[in-house]
Amino acid sequence: MDRKKLEEALEKLHPQSFTWALRCCRGDRESAADVLQNTYLKILEGKARYQGQSGLKTWLFSIIRFTAIDHYRVQSRRSPHALEAEEQLLQISVPGTTSMEPSDQQLLLIRALNQLSVQQQQVLHLVFYQECTIEEAAEVMRISLGTARTHYERGKRHLRERLTAEIQHKKR
Repeated sequence: MDRKKLEEALEKLHPQSFTWALRCCRGDRESAADVLQNTYLKILEGKARYQGQSGLKTWLFSIIRFTAIDHYRVQSRRSPHALEAEEQLLQISVPGTTSMEPSDQQLLLIRALNQLSVQQQQVLHLVFYQECTIEEAAEVMRISLGTARTHYERGKRHLRERLTAEIQHKKR
């Protein structure tokens, strides 16, 4: 793919890419912007090359994920508490919402999602918000299809259980 077509494709995928970077950065907008900028630099400088073995979006999301991992490795070396602080962020937005004040349902969903493993969160985000197939999610995360399916099914089950328990608790 020539550079101009690649730049056009990256521009078209930018909103989805930022949403994915935000998820990979646990809701930290500043880190997500840094990760996305570093991802674009890797691609445009030729450090990461699209070989056509998977979809462009799948390839791009994989680079974003690994750039985010590298970003937090560097941060954790600088500050031993950086990862702990990131884990405690509760300001992860639900894609498709614009309200500054999240509704009770949105808060319930955010809390339930934050209780899932990182892998479960990422698979569910890719499938439901980025409209990837489970196969594409597996490619992005560089895990086997079976492992992706397991994270997907367990994540949905845990989410359903937590939301049901919260709703039952609120009815009392």
